[in-house]
Amino acid sequence: MGPVSEAAGLLFSEFNRLGVLESQFYENDDAFAGRPKLTPDPALKVRFMDAIARAEQFAHARLAQDPKDRDALFALTLSSGLQADYAALIEKRNIASLHFTKEASASAQELLAVCHDCYDALLATGFSKYIIGSMAAPVRWILRMGGLPSDKQGGIADLQTTAEYGHYLAPFARILLSIAYVREKDKPRAMQLLTSLHAEFPDNTLFPREIAHLQAPR
Repeated sequence: MGPVSEAAGLLFSEFNRLGVLESQFYENDDAFAGRPKLTPDPALKVRFMDAIARAEQFAHARLAQDPKDRDALFALTLSSGLQADYAALIEKRNIASLHFTKEASASAQELLAVCHDCYDALLATGFSKYIIGSMAAPVRWILRMGGLPSDKQGGIADLQTTAEYGHYLAPFARILLSIAYVREKDKPRAMQLLTSLHAEFPDNTLFPREIAHLQAPR
């Protein structure tokens, strides 16, 4: 869990620097597809991938001794999920991101099978379901054939569970939910989440910017 937490910290610092989680990039499919090309920090990527490699090495070593090791399964879920986020949101490599998303969802399902209240794992399954459920019908069909779930409302439900009961990932689930609510034209619920996040993390500059963006006249 140490190295994968290090990787998460590096990824979110890069998200913050590049403005990746600002909701205007996700308001609709056209805005997401047309988001500006980003210039990632190559040195940070090296550190990120090194932390991922160490997390996966330790996780697989523990799983070799105990296939139901919760920390190891959770670390693999996070590792694949973080790589999916980096590929899609920084590098705009959507196919590669879907590969990592499938791995994250598989590890999450293994974890939930041995730990029914490991609600953080539902973030991986929820994000996957929502994103794929938002795609065009032919694309959804192809991805379902490849074993990727497609259920937009089920994805939102998974994210809501993590947001309410998650231990590590509840704040991130609330950020993703606020983006989903913006996409679904549910501004009041998005505002409610962002306001609660701003109250909980007053030094984070993302939340007041997003609140101001949603409050601006259209």
